[in-house]
This record gives sequence, C-alpha cells and structure tokens, in this order.
Amino acid sequence: MDGGAVEAQWLEYGRGWSSVRAEVIGEILLTIYVNGQEFASIMSTPRDQAELALGFLKNEGVLERMEQVEALIVNRDGCCVDLWLDRPVQRPKREILTSGCGGGTTFHDPGEALPPIEANARVSPEVLVELMGRLHGRESLHARARGVHTAGLSDGREILALAEDVGRHNTIDKLTGMCLLRNLPTAGLLLLTTGRISSEMLRKGARMGCPIIASRNSPTSLAVTMAKAWNLTLVGYVRRATLRVYAHPERLGYRALP
Repeated sequence: MDGGAVEAQWLEYGRGWSSVRAEVIGEILLTIYVNGQEFASIMSTPRDQAELALGFLKNEGVLERMEQVEALIVNRDGCCVDLWLDRPVQRPKREILTSGCGGGTTFHDPGEALPPIEANARVSPEVLVELMGRLHGRESLHARARGVHTAGLSDGREILALAEDVGRHNTIDKLTGMCLLRNLPTAGLLLLTTGRISSEMLRKGARMGCPIIASRNSPTSLAVTMAKAWNLTLVGYVRRATLRVYAHPERLGYRALP
C-alpha cells in the first residue's frame, strides 16, 4: 500500500486486448477509538487517517480544538486511530448510515437545525469554475488510480487544503482534520467537492462555517432545503464554463431581474 493506491494488473479492450499494470485506489476499514472505546468504523482510503479521525470527531461535535487532544496514535498498519481526550466522551446511541460511498456514518439527525451562515463570501462563476479545475493535479490519487473523491477549501484565490478519499464524506472530514492540525479556521472559506452533496455533506460544510458549497455533481432535495434555510450558497454541476445554483445565488453576483 503506497500513498493510498495499490499496484494492480488488468486486461483492457480497445480495438483489441492489452495487458495493463497500473494502480487501483486503496480501501481499508478504519476504526476510531476515543479514550480506549471504539467510537466509529469507516471505510476509507489509507491516507491521512489521523486527519480523518480528527475531522470526523469535530464534525460530529465531539471535539473543537486540538488542545482537547491529549494523545493521538495511528497504529502500524493504519487501520486504527486512538485518540485520548481531556474529558470523558460517551458514544451517541443513535447511528445513522450516510447516503455516501465508503461506508460513512453520522450521529446527527438530518432534521436537526443549525444557525444560518452569516459570512459574506463572494466569488464569480468564472473563478469558481477555475478553482474546481484545480482539484485534480498531476500528482493526485485521482491521476494515479481514479476511483476517488476530492474536496478542497479555498479563500476564493487559492486552494488552501486538499483531501482525497474513496468516500466523499471522508474528504470533508479530512479537510476539517487538516485545518485543526494547521490551526486554520474554516469559517468563511469555500468548500469544493467532486461528490454528490447530500444532507450529511451539507451539514458538515455548515458546521465548518463554509458559506459557499460547490460540487461537480448534484445536490439532493434535502440538501437544497437545508441550504435555503441555513443561508448557504449551494452550487452543483460546476463543469467547464457552466454551473447550477440551487440556493442563495447572490454570493455569485446574481441580481434578480426586475
């Protein structure tokens, strides 16, 4: 296992058969332990496991700052992350399976409300399309093996953090964990993702304080409803020179026709 991808060989057909040796995306079952007790198990790509565990716990409301983490250990084979916090933590009894790939879970009820986002971030459609195009670089897992989702955080000029994983929701948690470790506030930043924006994806972005959430893919009906209620700009199908805005287009410079 090297950097999240595994060497593989397959037969490929295109005007005849050929043998190809390249890479496929890696996948493991990652178990997160908090204060010695199993908290969650997540299907994920074996890269940035510490960041995934930290971000998952922050997005689930279990921790807020790195100062609350007394110890963090990733075991040798990368399948377990042990975190010891400065206070007792009880695992919520109700576990909700997410709609995403990769075996995601959450403990939040989709109907639970969050306060509206007040950030006044602005970005033009042209810049948003250009930023989305930066998610897949030449050295990315996507370029090497395909089969992954990518998410990034941007200030509207640069990509400040980037994460890849077989699970689209895992990429958001990894971003959160990266920002925790770097002491980088996420509030007010743009959240870019290649995956479908479902309710749990939107909730993660809202908890991060991201006023604009954009994807190359589509949102779900519940995500659209939540975005309108929480004052989030929700953008889908950001591809080449086009995009669709499902909620609060004013942050992209739209003005209603008279």
